[in-house]
Amino acid sequence: MTTALNVIAALLTIGFGLFGLLAPAFTANALDLAPTKSTMGLSEMRASVGGLFVVTGLAALLLNNPMAYAMLGIVYAGAALGRFVSVFVDHPPLAKALIFGGIELVLAIWLILANLNRAS
Repeated sequence: MTTALNVIAALLTIGFGLFGLLAPAFTANALDLAPTKSTMGLSEMRASVGGLFVVTGLAALLLNNPMAYAMLGIVYAGAALGRFVSVFVDHPPLAKALIFGGIELVLAIWLILANLNRAS
């Protein structure tokens, strides 16, 4: 069961990343990011919300090692940390921030706890 959930988490990561990589304007809109006169924002979406997640998820799948899945969890822990700090500092729309942050936190907890003790 651990292996199946690891693969599902990695595939979700790739799926989330594909939205940022292939549809940065859609992703920016979903995240309530306002467009500017520069295309740098789209570049950032493709890089940090897109390619980073696609490659991280693919790496976990290809390495197929508990430590790789644990590191994927650590990536999600960092995202959740940033999201929850933002709730207190930036005051984004609470429901949306908690939903996204909750997904990131659940993935972080699962991937870290299920894999860190299995890593050799």
